[in-house]
Amino acid sequence: MITALLIDDDKHLRTGLKALLERYTNDIFIVGEAESVKTGIAAIEKLRPQVIFLDIHLTDGTGFDILENLSKVNGKVKAHVVFITAHEQYALKAFKFSALDFILKPVDPEELQDTIVKIKEAAGKKNSFENIDLLLENIRKKVDNFKRIALSTSDGIHLFEVADIIRCEAKANYTEFFIKNHKPVLISKTLKEYEEMLTEHGFERIHQSHLINLSYLKSYIKSDGGYVIMADNSNIPIAQSKKEKLQELIKSL
Repeated sequence: MITALLIDDDKHLRTGLKALLERYTNDIFIVGEAESVKTGIAAIEKLRPQVIFLDIHLTDGTGFDILENLSKVNGKVKAHVVFITAHEQYALKAFKFSALDFILKPVDPEELQDTIVKIKEAAGKKNSFENIDLLLENIRKKVDNFKRIALSTSDGIHLFEVADIIRCEAKANYTEFFIKNHKPVLISKTLKEYEEMLTEHGFERIHQSHLINLSYLKSYIKSDGGYVIMADNSNIPIAQSKKEKLQELIKSL
């Protein structure tokens, strides 16, 4: 049984979320509820839940204040955190770069079921909680040009500099990262998700299966259908529909 705590200042949302959890899983048990930063911190310290469903905006502060406080007082947060948020683009981006789970208000049952699966998967992993630190770091800086990214693998969370990522390759519903001075890393998310995150960081999807960091592009070869040679000496094909844009991007480098 996985113990969970609900922290949200909306009583109706807490009631609804609790009902949905009871409907879709027998493995998560709600041990308590809280509606503010103060009561949330007290509940966490008393109940020590394995999972915290945490609202961002609370009556006396934010969910980030809770994480900051616990980090200072007790060291690392010893729980799997799932944020509850309205559609705030900056916050969603910060969660994605930190490999943290979130559900949007109003809570969608299908989205919640996906989150339940992630919670169960996380229960069997050793978590370093570095992704919580990364989130807090990004929130403190209040910038959206994040320099680091957390990648969640089968053995835990790993942090990398975005600038060190050479390329990404689709492997069915997985994405394989090729990173400077590191072995390849396989992530259970689609290439499209990372395309949306990394395009503004100088990455370009030049093929259905390939997203490249233009900073590591060594050569553009027009023969044999067209391909590029990357800094790791890999040959990456270029889709016909991407050739014109890629050539324009190369001119601007």
